Amino acid sequence: MNVCKKALQKAARTVSMADQGIRRDEPGEVPKQFENEQASAETSTVMNVLGYGPHIRQARIEAYRASDRHMTAETRGSLTWITTGSKAEGLTSYWESDRDVLIVTESVICLEDGVDSSSFPVETTIFRSCSRISYSGHCRLLLERNGTRVLNLVYNALCDDGFGRGLLSSGLYVNQFLNGQLMEGIVQHERAGPSTSTTNGVLKRDTVYALHFYCPSILTRWAARHRYWPSADVVREVVSLGAFVSPVGVKGSDYEHVEWRMCFNTGENVLINNLNDTQVKLYVLLKMVKKDVLQPQKKEVTSFTVKNIVLWIAENNPHSLFHERSLFHWLHEGLYALRVAIDTKELPYYMIPGRNLMAACALDHEQKRSWIATIDEMMTEGPRMILRLPKIRQAIIAHPEPLRWYSGRRIETEMLMLIRMNRVTLGMDHETDVIMQAVESRQKEVVREVRMRMLMEGARVNDIRNVLIKMELLWLICMNRMALGMDKETDVIMQAVRRRQSEIGMDVIMNMMMEGGRVNNHRNVWTSLTWIGNDDDDDDDYDDYDDDDYEDHDDDEHDDFL
Repeated sequence: MNVCKKALQKAARTVSMADQGIRRDEPGEVPKQFENEQASAETSTVMNVLGYGPHIRQARIEAYRASDRHMTAETRGSLTWITTGSKAEGLTSYWESDRDVLIVTESVICLEDGVDSSSFPVETTIFRSCSRISYSGHCRLLLERNGTRVLNLVYNALCDDGFGRGLLSSGLYVNQFLNGQLMEGIVQHERAGPSTSTTNGVLKRDTVYALHFYCPSILTRWAARHRYWPSADVVREVVSLGAFVSPVGVKGSDYEHVEWRMCFNTGENVLINNLNDTQVKLYVLLKMVKKDVLQPQKKEVTSFTVKNIVLWIAENNPHSLFHERSLFHWLHEGLYALRVAIDTKELPYYMIPGRNLMAACALDHEQKRSWIATIDEMMTEGPRMILRLPKIRQAIIAHPEPLRWYSGRRIETEMLMLIRMNRVTLGMDHETDVIMQAVESRQKEVVREVRMRMLMEGARVNDIRNVLIKMELLWLICMNRMALGMDKETDVIMQAVRRRQSEIGMDVIMNMMMEGGRVNNHRNVWTSLTWIGNDDDDDDDYDDYDDDDYEDHDDDEHDDFL
């Protein structure tokens, strides 16, 4: 069932996204000179220090792309790994937030109506999408042709549609991945929408098992829109990347267990990574508003909501208007768009405008009224609204020099961890790989530098000593196991020791940065540099610890299904 055309036209009109662009005081009036330009520029500089600058973002993006290539290569062409969400966008550090991963089965493809299936290889299993009785952006998948080799996970998810045709159940498909064997230390959590979640120590990964979806007509309609952004080259790239279907239906639908959701994760990654610096920082600030100010408890507003607001704003306004001195102007525009989306419960999906992203949100009247009042207050506060965001506020009131120093050490350590992550993925071992040895050596140097500065600036020495004592005891256990002839690759006790050592090492840095040096002067620096967070429902569209265990688990997890 489609969201009614009249409602969508109202949403596009009131949100000022679909065809209006920047709001003006009077019709035809030239936009006023951006106010608060100095505050915008200073906030942009602070966000660079906190790790949201273009160079750091690009380094993160490239590291996760490399990781995806390595993991895809290990499956020998049977699966494709795609990191999505804030990790793919370069907006969160290694320890912060979850890692959202899309794993796509290569031997299956879904085709929209009207696409000729005869040109696809005989090895490929083909499903035909049926959208006639589904909500916009969703479909059912009817089996059109079995490939020469049918995967167990596909066969086991087939059911009868009542007319003798095979129908692929999204519920049966995703539930199979909840029953796989996990390596020691990996904890499986309950299904959340289309994703299965696992944790390994402080790392959490949300995985969506998706299928390719070939839908040229949908992407052609998207590409044909009049727009200021993105460029024609980027539009062509997004179209070339195609789409996917993820195993989740519309909540409350009669066909929820057999519906699949259309998604454009790779294309959206490209779009976000082609925003300019000010647009990215607008996105980050709106995500902070969502998390720290609105604090939704039931995903009434999500990071995906915010992402779509930013994409609409970018598309419908001249690119030249987005610069570091206009950041607060666009934050005001973004808050206004968010307010209207909450008030009307209408927000068109950027890729398929017929899908209303607010249609199923559990937003009651009192909460809506409270959020609208809060946003109204923020919009009247001007630049002071930024003080509502803890991470930005603490950085602004901190002393510049220690903020830059500790932020530099944090970012360097993160870059080292990303290098180590990809060396582990390639099967390298720190006993023989000189790069991993150099990385670990530098990590230890950074920890020592941080420790020494913290001690000199008045950090709590007793706590640091207690941590070091714990580390020493763990090393003694490790030495005794080695004396008994045990091997770290097979001995579960030594593996547990290594995990705990790594966790404590990260805790040391966290506590040092959180507690600060000269307590009266620098306390707020460390909180603004928090490493580990529990933000993000980033992948709403599918709505030193032991890296070796974590990465090895990724391959074994799928063996039973291929």
